Amino acid sequence: MVASEQDRIVRQVFFRVMPLLFVGYVMAYIDRINVGFAALRMNADLGIGPAVFGLGAGIFFIGYFLFEVPSNLILEKVGARRWIARIMITWGLLSAAMMFVQGSTSFLILRFLLGAAEAGFYPGVILYLTYWFPKAYRARIFGAFAVGIPVSLAIGAPLSTTIMQLDGALGLKGWQWLFLLEGIPTTLFGFVFLALIPDRPKDAHWLAPADRTALQTLIDSEQSSVAGTHGTSLRTALSDPRLIALSFIYFANTGANLGLAFFLPQILKSTGLSDMQTGLMTAVPYLFGVVGGLTVGWISDRYDDRRITLATALGLTASGLALAGLATGSLWAVAFMALAAAGLYGAKAPFWALPSVFLSGSAAAGGIALINRIGNLGGFVAPSMVGWIREATGSFEAGLYFLAALALSAVVVTLLVVNARFGDARRPAVALPLPAAPRP
Repeated sequence: MVASEQDRIVRQVFFRVMPLLFVGYVMAYIDRINVGFAALRMNADLGIGPAVFGLGAGIFFIGYFLFEVPSNLILEKVGARRWIARIMITWGLLSAAMMFVQGSTSFLILRFLLGAAEAGFYPGVILYLTYWFPKAYRARIFGAFAVGIPVSLAIGAPLSTTIMQLDGALGLKGWQWLFLLEGIPTTLFGFVFLALIPDRPKDAHWLAPADRTALQTLIDSEQSSVAGTHGTSLRTALSDPRLIALSFIYFANTGANLGLAFFLPQILKSTGLSDMQTGLMTAVPYLFGVVGGLTVGWISDRYDDRRITLATALGLTASGLALAGLATGSLWAVAFMALAAAGLYGAKAPFWALPSVFLSGSAAAGGIALINRIGNLGGFVAPSMVGWIREATGSFEAGLYFLAALALSAVVVTLLVVNARFGDARRPAVALPLPAAPRP
């Protein structure tokens, strides 16, 4: 396939597939982090302290951790269309059910169940994108998808605080309206997703037959090449040191991301802002996150580089969080958090282009899920630690330094592991029969 034809087909796929995935991810993230805005009123109403809130924010990822790998393996077997739709429908219902929380126990239980319901969505979509986009486009594609996080936060912040102004309507608290009105649309969108998303290029009837065949052939060829070099064994992949290193990098990035996301409204509220002002100011760093995700993804593909772009983005994250710690209590912290957000979401683009270098088939399904599974433990550890540090010190400053140290550790691991030999086979591929030498 010539480059111009390939660009045309990929562009067509992008505008048909990505909007649905993007909307689904925005909804997922709004449902995941709206608890941070609910906390502005819910914690006082229910007597939930910072440590319990931090535990509840993080316990979501324990449910996610337990069910993520099985979820991705099921997706590979039954198809992305049905399985991702199932995930969206169930997590939307459970997110809406958060309106019935009565205290610490029910808060923790429902947060755990919400994580179990959503398990597999993000790694499932990452795997799904490798079914559609050739490797030369993947950093840009993953970067475009990843900006769903800052977009959801930029939208979700003013949306959530606006919904909370319904406090008292029909006898419900504002935070109860928040969970209800942001959960039910996700469930409804799950049925839209089920009706419109095809599983693979060969199933896309909106592509011309020749284009379907060309794209599917290219994707199959790339995956066969990876499989021929590295194999497709899930057991072998799970013991690969590269997979463990990537899991740690993602652990650190996710921890820094969610440690900031869950507490950012409270950090800004502590400067004396109103609820509405807090919502608007919370959106600012994530607008820079959108720019970071798109820019780093483009640079990574343009220069065919994953190592330096990833390390640089993580370095921006560490610097921004450390400077925000120094500026805690003033609105200067918002500018430094914007720098951190650009790095946080910029890192996702080159990062998710790395697993497909050495994973395919079942190894890709399980390996990508394992990376996200271990990585999302950072979403448990970091908010819990920030909550504990806040309660122990009375300030968010030390918590931000902790998040900066996490990001800096990921820089070190990236520079050590993602080197010139990163894509080499760790073990010999299965031997193939060679043609007999011609007789003289």
